[in-house]
Amino acid sequence: MTLDPVQIRVLGALIEKEIATPENYPLSLNALVNACNQRSSRDPVLNLSEEEVRHALRTLEDDDLVAVEHSSRVEKYEHRIRTVLDLRRDETALLCLLFLRGPQTPGELRSRSDRLFSFDGLDAVESTLARMTAIPENPAGEKMAPRPLAVMLPRQPGSRESRYAHLLGGPIDIAVRDTISERPRVNDTTTRLDTLETEVAALRAIVEQMQSKLNAQ
Repeated sequence: MTLDPVQIRVLGALIEKEIATPENYPLSLNALVNACNQRSSRDPVLNLSEEEVRHALRTLEDDDLVAVEHSSRVEKYEHRIRTVLDLRRDETALLCLLFLRGPQTPGELRSRSDRLFSFDGLDAVESTLARMTAIPENPAGEKMAPRPLAVMLPRQPGSRESRYAHLLGGPIDIAVRDTISERPRVNDTTTRLDTLETEVAALRAIVEQMQSKLNAQ
C-alpha cells in the first residue's frame, strides 16, 4: 500500500473528524474538502480542489480504505483504515497526526494527541511508536512480507529527539522530502550528498529491523 499526498490528507482528515467531532461524522464532500484545507493543525497547508478530493476518495474506496454512506440526500464518507490495517486506537491517533503534520518527535506527538487519544505520558507514546516501527509477522501463505507503519528518521543536528514518519507514502520519499525541505541549500552537490546520506540511513534502519526480526525467529 503506497498512498499519494492527497489520499494521505483525505484519510488523515477523516480519522481526525471521526475522533474529535463524531457528531459531524461521516463527512460530506464539502466538509471533507474544508477539513483537508484547514489552516490549523496541518503541515503543509493545502488548497485541494473538490475534484482532487473526489478522485482520492474513488481510489481509496477501490482499496476499501473509504466507504460511502448513502442514507441521506448527500453522500457522506468514512474511513476504514483501522479495520484494514488492524490498528489499535493509540496507533490510529499517531498515524493520523503523522498524516496531517508530517514527521514529528514523540514529544510533539504527545502534546498534539489530546483530542485523539489520551496517552499516559511520553513513555506510552514511545511504546506505541515502537510497535508501529516493528516488522510485523508474516502470515502463513503470504508471499510478500508486511512492512512497518512508521520509521524513525535520522536525528537532525542539534535535536534532542528523533522524529518519526509514517510509511504509507513509501519507505524513502518521506524521509528525503522532509530533510530537503528543512536544510539550507548550500549547492547542488551538497544537497545531493545529503539526500543520499538520508536515503542510506533510512534503508539501514529498515534492514536492521528486519535482521533483528530474523535473528529472533
